Amino acid sequence: MVYPGVLQRPVHSNVRVHPTLAWGNLRLPYRLLGTLRTCALHDHIVAHHIKKLAGEIDIIHAWPLGALETLKVAEKLGIPTVLERPNAHTRFAYEVVQRECERIGVALPRNHEHAYKADVLYKEEEEYQRAFRLLCPSDFTVKTFVDEGIARERLVRHIYGFDEKRYFPATKTLASNGNLTMLFVGVCAVRKGVHYALEAWLQSPAHQNGTFLIAGEFLPQYAEKLAPMLSHPSVRLLGHRNDVPELMRNSDILVLPSIEEGFGLVCTEAMGSGCVPLVSDACTDVCRHMENALIHHVGDVKVLSEQITMLYENPSLLKRLRAASLATAPEVTWTAAGAKLLNVYRDVIDAKAAKSGAKSNHGSSEYT
Repeated sequence: MVYPGVLQRPVHSNVRVHPTLAWGNLRLPYRLLGTLRTCALHDHIVAHHIKKLAGEIDIIHAWPLGALETLKVAEKLGIPTVLERPNAHTRFAYEVVQRECERIGVALPRNHEHAYKADVLYKEEEEYQRAFRLLCPSDFTVKTFVDEGIARERLVRHIYGFDEKRYFPATKTLASNGNLTMLFVGVCAVRKGVHYALEAWLQSPAHQNGTFLIAGEFLPQYAEKLAPMLSHPSVRLLGHRNDVPELMRNSDILVLPSIEEGFGLVCTEAMGSGCVPLVSDACTDVCRHMENALIHHVGDVKVLSEQITMLYENPSLLKRLRAASLATAPEVTWTAAGAKLLNVYRDVIDAKAAKSGAKSNHGSSEYT
């Protein structure tokens, strides 16, 4: 059973769907009430329905900002809950992004998702406390919560998976004669470290004959700050693109030098496409250094540049990492992620039952 705000795409016919912010073709726009009030309305509707369905629910999987009332009701009814944490602890994310913005002289718009908002942080931290378990997609995410005082036993690991029907490799000639293609995909924001990628690219000899493709929209002030580097002839700005799988199939490496991440799904999509990830250690631990990817410490432009150069000068290493990336890909598909999440549900239900002294009852693979 699913209670989305709005259903964006069809789901399997055996899933009962009850949109909370849509009635037929009518949808409640977030700008009408504001994000917090709209999320609170969704939360209130879901919590109201849970009271009526208590005996039918095995576990509740909630998402941040729209879950506080739902989590409170579930707690009273003894229903185990997992709260999705798609990113690092919000306090950590706010602080680390703010420090980097101040360092490079870029101000975030007030409505930007990583601009500090006391009301958002307060509500999310309340949700952290109410959830039985927090669902973290990477060890990096787990660490940010432990560092903020959340007990390790309340943090459970899962993964995000990519769609193998869209992201798959193509037969292609690997980089040779200096024609290395590096790709960045995502919102071009400070937290994604695009400035680090540009510095590293232009410090490497790879830029002499290679190409750095940037697929994503820039914050205007950020683009202005980076204008001298963005204007280099080896750098191509693609803007928002709908052909990301094809871009990945035609690129040698994907760069993601984020200063803060939850998982970095784009890394697994790249792996499935035969595009080798070069990522910071804030990204998914699915990437393993010198095995299926290259990893650098956040902000270490020198090492990132050396890694780009290494793949530029050593096609055999690039070929080996590409083969290992493709071998890893089946571990991080949608199907694999679903199986992992199902096991997490079972473990959480058992843990809740053990804590309450009740007996868990999940003999089948289907949960409500």
